[in-house]
Amino acid sequence: MPIRTAIRYTIVDSPLGRLLVAATELGVCAVAMGDDDAALETSLAGMYPAALLHQEATSSRPLAWWTERLLAYLDGKERDLDVPIDVQGTPFQCLVWDGLKRIPYGTTLAYGEFARTLGRPNAVRAVAHACGANPAALVIPCHRVVEAGGGLGGYRWGLERKRHLLAFERGAAQQLTLLEPNAPAAQQRTP
Repeated sequence: MPIRTAIRYTIVDSPLGRLLVAATELGVCAVAMGDDDAALETSLAGMYPAALLHQEATSSRPLAWWTERLLAYLDGKERDLDVPIDVQGTPFQCLVWDGLKRIPYGTTLAYGEFARTLGRPNAVRAVAHACGANPAALVIPCHRVVEAGGGLGGYRWGLERKRHLLAFERGAAQQLTLLEPNAPAAQQRTP
C-alpha cells in the first residue's frame, strides 16, 4: 500500500473572508479564500484526493506560523510571504508559479507581458490557465497578473478579492515610497 501524504490545514477569518492554509511537512501546499468552510475543505480534498487531510487548530507549528504570516500580510503588516511551499503542478505550471513570485509587491503585469518574461510570448492562454490553477493564493501572487487593457482578468477566489488585493498592495507600496525616498515606486506595467 502506498504511503499517503499527510496534509494539515486550518481555516481562519481574514479580511477577505475565510482563509484556508494547508501544508505538508515540506511547506504550504494550498492557500484558498472563500465564504464557506465546507466548500474550502471540498476544494482542498479535490486538489489532493490521495492525501490524508487533518484539520488542526492554528496553534500547531509551523502551520500556525505560516497562517500568522498570511494574516499579517492581509492586515498590511507583512509584505514578504517567503514561506516554504510544496505545490504540485506540471513543469509549465511550476515555471509560471515561480515567475509569479518574482512580480514585485504593488506591481501588476499584463498576461502577455508576463508570458514574455517567461520566454513564452505565444503562451498567453496557457499562462492564464496556469494562474487559474495556482493552489496557493497570496504565496504565489497570481492576482498580480491582469488584462492588457486594464481589466482584472480572472481570479479563482473571486474578482472582488483580486480587486481588493491589488488596491491594497498598490496603496501600501505607495505609502512605503512616501516613507522611504529611495524605494521604487509602485507601478502598473502593461505592454
